[in-house]
Amino acid sequence: MKYVLALSCLFLCLSSAAQETEATDLKEDQSKEVPFAVVEKVPIYSGCDASMSNVNLKKCMSDKIIELVQKKFNTDLANSLGLPDGKARIMVSFKIDTNGKVVEIMSRAPHPRLEEEAIRVIQLIPSMDAPGYAHDEAVTVSYSLPIVFQVVGKKLSRKENRALKKLERDISN
Repeated sequence: MKYVLALSCLFLCLSSAAQETEATDLKEDQSKEVPFAVVEKVPIYSGCDASMSNVNLKKCMSDKIIELVQKKFNTDLANSLGLPDGKARIMVSFKIDTNGKVVEIMSRAPHPRLEEEAIRVIQLIPSMDAPGYAHDEAVTVSYSLPIVFQVVGKKLSRKENRALKKLERDISN
């Protein structure tokens, strides 16, 4: 299960590193927000060497986030939610503001409890040592992270299914 998670996170690292391009000109009236894949100077994750190239800083930051998710995300939670066996995918997006803090965390998952778990884990990301920069100015950097893992759920009894559905309704209200 951890290997599937690691493989999907590795894919994210490679795809963002492969998209190394110049950051586009920011319009005056737009907010200063730049995607992680194109920011001129990425935020510096604690433990990454600030003197590294931008490509290596991107890889370092992605590796650190993947490591955190692998250690802290409770993959067993999905197995207890009555989800069908197979791959589960959670899309998480967040921003790193001009102070280097993780903000505006959003999550989409096949179950509300998985969304909450993904948000909980992303909230564990420490403040960056430095924010992202574009045109020598601190900018907000948007970051997306797919979390993919294998669900091997236990079969729920009829009573457990009803209780779970009631809980889901209560959460959504």
